[in-house]
Amino acid sequence: MSTFSRFLPFLKPYLSRMMLAGLLVMGVAAINLALLRLAGTLWDIITVQHNQSRMTDLITVFLGLVVLQGLCSMGHSYLTAWISQRIVADFRQHLFAHLHTLSVSFFARRRTGELLSRLMNDVTVIQSVVTETPIDSAKQLVTFVGGITFLLTMNWRLCLLILVLLPLLVLVAKFFGRRLKSLSTSIQDQTAALSTLIEEVISGIRIVKSFVQTEREESRFAAQVEQTLSLTMQRANIMAVFVPVISLLTFSAAAAVLWYGGLQVIDGIVSPGDLFAFVLFAGILIGPFSSAARVFAQIREAQGATQRVFEILDTHSEVSDSPTATSLSTVSGHIRAEHIGFAYDPRQPVLTDISFEAKPGELVAIVGPTGAGKTTVMNLLHRFYDPTEGRITIDGQDLRQVTMDSWYRQIALVPQETILFGGTILDNIRYGNREATEEEVIAASRAAHAHDFIMSFPDQYQTVVGEKGINVSGGQRQRIAIARAIVKNPRILLLDEATSALDSESERLVQEALEQLMKGRTTFVIAHRLTTIQRADRILVLNKGHLVETGTHAELIDHKGLYQYLYTLRLTEQLPA
Repeated sequence: MSTFSRFLPFLKPYLSRMMLAGLLVMGVAAINLALLRLAGTLWDIITVQHNQSRMTDLITVFLGLVVLQGLCSMGHSYLTAWISQRIVADFRQHLFAHLHTLSVSFFARRRTGELLSRLMNDVTVIQSVVTETPIDSAKQLVTFVGGITFLLTMNWRLCLLILVLLPLLVLVAKFFGRRLKSLSTSIQDQTAALSTLIEEVISGIRIVKSFVQTEREESRFAAQVEQTLSLTMQRANIMAVFVPVISLLTFSAAAAVLWYGGLQVIDGIVSPGDLFAFVLFAGILIGPFSSAARVFAQIREAQGATQRVFEILDTHSEVSDSPTATSLSTVSGHIRAEHIGFAYDPRQPVLTDISFEAKPGELVAIVGPTGAGKTTVMNLLHRFYDPTEGRITIDGQDLRQVTMDSWYRQIALVPQETILFGGTILDNIRYGNREATEEEVIAASRAAHAHDFIMSFPDQYQTVVGEKGINVSGGQRQRIAIARAIVKNPRILLLDEATSALDSESERLVQEALEQLMKGRTTFVIAHRLTTIQRADRILVLNKGHLVETGTHAELIDHKGLYQYLYTLRLTEQLPA
């Protein structure tokens, strides 16, 4: 219950409506009890007293109570559904917002399908326990207390036969509950694994087809489905035994009541109507008992899902704003890295004692062999991660002492793998500035040499790019991404091999766009293209996590070190055959 109590802040805005729904459902239960008692009285009037006038009056009251019960039932059904859906919507939004606060390292360790499963499936499992169950419990409480009161008043000996079952029911529920909780957690984990597999295969469907791995992926999926089915059937087997056992115990008590009560009717101690009402009351008490058993099973089942959801909410970002962080206004773009070191895994350093400087407006190229740490430097500059040693400053301020949002507003990232969202081209370009006018978007597109190909599409700027931009070519995606960066109008640019996916013609167009974009802005670029490297004001040469050389192109060529070797190698690769 301590785990479920963490949902109280989400219930608080709807407590008044929940109380109203609870009162309505309690009214339904109370009216139902009154109807049962009235049915017993009617039985005696019809079979024993033969009083037609009183029978008519009681049937009129009976019908009135039925109408009132129906109105109360309609009210509580609507309110319960509204509250339930509203709370789960609020909680999903809260969980989704929390995911945005987590650092990139969290997502590097998690698979998309797993997170999707927790956000959707697990929250749905929890939904009924924290919303519908409390309201339904109010109904069952009134039914139980009212029913027991009537039974004790009518015949306490018969009532004892029913109450004897309570300890036995608790023991049975506890026995089955342990296994249900364990299975529920396993099923949720397996569902997450299944969602992950589906997401991976759909995202990589071209590779799957190209490498003729359809049968392999179908086999993997079938194996996952079979595991999920096996766990689900184990839970179904337990429930198949659990519910009938509870029902058997309760109906056994009803049979005992009917037998003992029948003897008393035969002996003239109890009237037929009272026995009829007593049996009806005993019958409806099966409801609270069965409901309690079902709720207990649901709670145990939801505990696994709750733990998985709150595991995410209890995770805190490794990169966050310092309590003393201040907001940046405008920056000149003077960046310094002072003896920075970094490791994704403490056992394996990625960067060691790296220092460099970029003055406002400079173009800094980062080169080095694969695995040298180039992308990691970009991640630290963007502050996706913080250095484990040393510091990075902007205009003399430590990046850890400025708010992340204000820093992100100063920079624009054009990554190696361009990410577009599944909306229109216009929406994707405006992602850099949601307030940009259509004229500003078109100007940015012209600067990125994207306007002409956009206008060639039938829907022009309203063209839907598809999931991850699948409906446009790699070069077109890259130019849309550059237009997105231009619209943002940043002071600092981070280009991670921004032209690596382009053909010669597209590269020429994009380079012209980048030259316009880079004017007056501090730019860091990871580049293999010789033209980009040669134009750099400063070149950083990395190797195995160390900064081995720094200088201009001419200085590094004269130095005859690693840079000259890499440059000569690339020059050879780019010579015409």
